[in-house]
Amino acid sequence: MTLRDSLSTAFKGLRATKSRSGLTILGIVIGIGSIILMMALGNGAEQLILNQIGGLGAETIVVRPGREPTGPTDVGQTLAADSLKNRDVEALRRTENAPHLVEVMPVLLVPGSVSFAGETYQPTIIGGAVDFFSEAFGVYVEQGVSFGETDIRQNASVAVIGSEVKEELFGASDALGEQITIKGRKFRVVGIYPATGQVSFFNVDELVLVPYTTAQQYLLQIDYYHEIIVKAESAEYVDRSVADIKATLRETHTIENPEDDDFFVATQQGLIEQVQVIIGTLTLFLSSVVAIALVVGGIGVMNIMLVSVTERTREIGLRKALGATERNILTQFLLEAIILTGIGGLIGIILGATLAFVASFAITRVSGLDWQFAFPLSAVFLGLGVSTAVGLVFGLYPARQASKKSPIEALRYE
Repeated sequence: MTLRDSLSTAFKGLRATKSRSGLTILGIVIGIGSIILMMALGNGAEQLILNQIGGLGAETIVVRPGREPTGPTDVGQTLAADSLKNRDVEALRRTENAPHLVEVMPVLLVPGSVSFAGETYQPTIIGGAVDFFSEAFGVYVEQGVSFGETDIRQNASVAVIGSEVKEELFGASDALGEQITIKGRKFRVVGIYPATGQVSFFNVDELVLVPYTTAQQYLLQIDYYHEIIVKAESAEYVDRSVADIKATLRETHTIENPEDDDFFVATQQGLIEQVQVIIGTLTLFLSSVVAIALVVGGIGVMNIMLVSVTERTREIGLRKALGATERNILTQFLLEAIILTGIGGLIGIILGATLAFVASFAITRVSGLDWQFAFPLSAVFLGLGVSTAVGLVFGLYPARQASKKSPIEALRYE
């Protein structure tokens, strides 16, 4: 009996019980569809984050306080660390310490809201420097002016706001020169950003940018920074600059052993690798959890195939009496199981891709993020491979049971 004959017989057997075959592969469809959905969304999230990181530029380096996080529990410790001080900023600005750095900007994240004439809005408040932001992110003040080094040195109470902030607080009125309130302190609006949307990790339209010295002294009343963003002359000097930064900060922190560092340095390439590892691990974890549905589906396939073997006992006996070998019977029932799960895999791939596309579209419309639909080709091969393997593994036992039946006993079966 040829493979073609076995396939033909297997298809005829499945067509005879269409409803049962459809219900049998439901678990496979759900399992494969869920895995495809997880992989597609994981790829979309990775692309989104990498695009945001790429917006910083290859020559940008970020210095953060605390020890470098090695797991989710370390993130809170990093956010609460207070090891980056003004002495570090001044040391990095000295050419003899880091000759290839062209810009150094401390950054402070200020929680809270802004208000004006009874209107309140919850923006993203950052203490920084306008000129650095303009150069790093390519976003320039459209109306008014930006505050400069003089304002930063004098701890001036000035602010540059995004278009959404302006719209929420002032509506159609002119915002320039008006006083907004942040944590009880008045800030004069000197500039307004154009409608820009998402840039890197923040939305420019929802941004309120104040001098970092003012944020540090009056809004947060702390003597440290949340991070320091520096810019090298070019991408080729990044590695050298990272070494200079570490050497400089170890000197200001009197650290001799690198393992005792109370800061860590992140480059764009390093951030990209970290994101890829984190997203990959998370996707693998979620896919592993979802794979439980495949096990359930596989058990369902085995159960239905055993029922099918029992119902077709006389058919098995008749075929053996006419000369079919154990190998022929085994092949036929094994092919039925593989065909069932293979079809389930194909449907699952289509279902997962469709849901991923709908989810990507919904995320883009609802959140405004530039979330792109990403469907990796490897997901197709994984879906087909896993579904076929499930059919092979869970179909083998029923197929062997069928092949081992005695033709005489099978023909007597009622």
